[in-house]
Amino acid sequence: MATETATLTKDVSLNKKVWQFFWRSWAIQDSWNYERQMNMGFLYGMVPTIDRCYPNEDDPKQLEAKKEAYRRHMAFYNCTPQTSAFVLGLTASMEEQYAKDPSSMNPDSINAVKTSLMGPLSGIGDSFFQGTIRVIAFGLGVQLAQQGSIMGPVLAMLISIVPSVLITWFAAKFGYQGGHDYLGKLQGGNTMEKVMYVCGIVGLMSVGAMIATLIGATTPATFSDGTVVIQDILDSIMPNMIPLALTGAMYWLIKKGVNTGWLLVIAIVGGVALSALGILA
Repeated sequence: MATETATLTKDVSLNKKVWQFFWRSWAIQDSWNYERQMNMGFLYGMVPTIDRCYPNEDDPKQLEAKKEAYRRHMAFYNCTPQTSAFVLGLTASMEEQYAKDPSSMNPDSINAVKTSLMGPLSGIGDSFFQGTIRVIAFGLGVQLAQQGSIMGPVLAMLISIVPSVLITWFAAKFGYQGGHDYLGKLQGGNTMEKVMYVCGIVGLMSVGAMIATLIGATTPATFSDGTVVIQDILDSIMPNMIPLALTGAMYWLIKKGVNTGWLLVIAIVGGVALSALGILA
């Protein structure tokens, strides 16, 4: 944690910051990976802000604070690119506040807020852009294209792009301005502590929902000539018990310091072996 205030000597206009969040949110998936997903893309979006917060690399304390900020944003991140502009703006405002006065904020709260926003904004963003706008756009576009009209693909692209551009830009602006407007209020009393507590709960809820929806592990095992289905018994006790158990096992291995490569090997080989034995499906 930084122990000394960093001077923002390279601040720029609000408009330039918003455009940086806007353009870099579009590139957030360009370095997608299976371990932490969009984390490198998010860091790319934060680089201009971090560099402005700690401009003097000849100062050892500023350099260490800058490295700390870079490492902080290498944490897991996954969210719809369009709504990620809001997260970038809000996170940037928090980073600037922390750089100005490190004693006013726990830096862990920055990632806590990011984590709490990922789930809700992904649900809204994916439903709106992927499940609604894209379906409408290309549904209309295909109809016109089948009639031989060049307006088919043109209309599909316009309907897809225009809402994305507008929402991304305003999300970046509202995220940054809202962060600055409300961070001062959050510092008062124990408000920030309460926000951290709520963010932690929302983050855990998001992780739990991801376990239940993204890990499709069941057991086909039966007894008494197929009359007793093990999966039905497990579901009656607690739905998605097997995905939870597998996630818990992986978490335990991570806490033990097992390398990510070995985790991948364990998941693949273990999954194939258990499937071959008829234990998992």
